[in-house]
Amino acid sequence: MAKLSLDVQQALNRQVGKALRIDFEKKVKQDFAVIKSQLINEFLNHPVTKEIKDGPSASNTSNTLNGISNLFAFIGFEDGYDPIAPILNMFQSIEITFGGEIPMGNKFNINMPISEDIFSVTPMPWASGRSWASGIEKGISGLGYLLRNRSSLSRSGQAVQSSVKIRSGSFKNTPYISAIINKYSKKFSQLK
Repeated sequence: MAKLSLDVQQALNRQVGKALRIDFEKKVKQDFAVIKSQLINEFLNHPVTKEIKDGPSASNTSNTLNGISNLFAFIGFEDGYDPIAPILNMFQSIEITFGGEIPMGNKFNINMPISEDIFSVTPMPWASGRSWASGIEKGISGLGYLLRNRSSLSRSGQAVQSSVKIRSGSFKNTPYISAIINKYSKKFSQLK
């Protein structure tokens, strides 16, 4: 069997990338769309997301607060505000771009946000330097001081913080944004 010269091999490798690009892009874009849809669905169906989306009068279905209140009221979001929208917008903005041919194929990039990107758009309503999404994972203090009470003094209209501790108990940290991003970053990296 005759051996091809190096310059002929290189020329063939370049041609393979060009010849396969249309089929490659189509297949990768389809697989990308499926994974992106799974990510968004998992985020929207996460117990924390659903509880916050249900607003100030929701029950504590995420079990983060021992049933004392709900995340929307506990965190202190303004009634009518949608704290989930900035995260959803970031996930919906994930795109794939193709970077050209490489030997025997093509390359692509995915602009996946990292946890810190999400944390930067999810400030606590009462502490701008902190992220409520990060707090879900690392903990949020103050549950022992929470009064579940309708009040015009409350941002959410459903709970206020007492100046005196009224109960024991603590916030239950829950895997959330970081877990979702890690899972789907791995899935995106396995696209072929």
